[in-house]
Amino acid sequence: MKHFKWEPRGKRRIHATPNAGEIAACRPWLDAELGLIKPDVLICLGATAAQTLLGRQFRVSKERGRFVVSALATYVIATVRPSSILRAPDEGARRAEMDRFIADLKPVGAVLRRRRAA
Repeated sequence: MKHFKWEPRGKRRIHATPNAGEIAACRPWLDAELGLIKPDVLICLGATAAQTLLGRQFRVSKERGRFVVSALATYVIATVRPSSILRAPDEGARRAEMDRFIADLKPVGAVLRRRRAA
C-alpha cells in the first residue's frame, strides 16, 4: 500500500502493518494513481495490499499466484511481499520461498509476453 511504516529492530528496519486509519488515509492516492495509469496488470505484494484491494476475505496463503477477477485491472494477482522471503529460517527455506515467489509471477510473465507478441 502507499503507507510505509516500520519499527527499528537493532540495526534493521522491519516493516510494520499499517492500521485501518493509515490505510484509509492513503487510499485516495492509490485510487488516483490506478485511475490515471489504468494498469492492465496489478500485482498485490502481501496480505495487506491484497486484502485492502481485493477484500478482507482474500487470503494470499490460499490464492497466491492465481489471477482473480477485479475491476482494478484486466489481470490481478497476489503473492507474498518479497521481504518475507528474507525472513525464512534458513537457506533451504529461503530458496523454496523464492521458487514459490517466482512461480507466483510466471502467469504475469506469460500475459506480458502474449501482449508484446500481439
